[in-house]
Amino acid sequence: MKNNQHRPRQAIALNYDGQSAPTLSAKGDAELAEAILAIAREHQVPIYENGELVKLLARLELGDAIPEALYRTMAEIIAFAWYLKGKSPAPRPGNQPALLAAPGNLPVAPTAEQHP
Repeated sequence: MKNNQHRPRQAIALNYDGQSAPTLSAKGDAELAEAILAIAREHQVPIYENGELVKLLARLELGDAIPEALYRTMAEIIAFAWYLKGKSPAPRPGNQPALLAAPGNLPVAPTAEQHP
């Protein structure tokens, strides 16, 4: 028998405009988490599952930017999400390297979803 009832389901959603650090746009537990995930699926937003990351980001208030300590982690997640959608960062003048400098808005919704 599967024992999924002991840990509450959580989900968060992030908004990224390509210019500033991603911000927390939604968070919730149980039914609200399910609604966040349903909206993400409906709009074909890639869903990244990482329970520890969700716990960290759920401490933020809505509209807060992600902490600087998570920039690299989030950059990797967003880059992978862009890859899945066939997007890539725009070239920068002078070929200067930049971390996720492409314009656009691609929210990422990590979740603590458990699988059987």
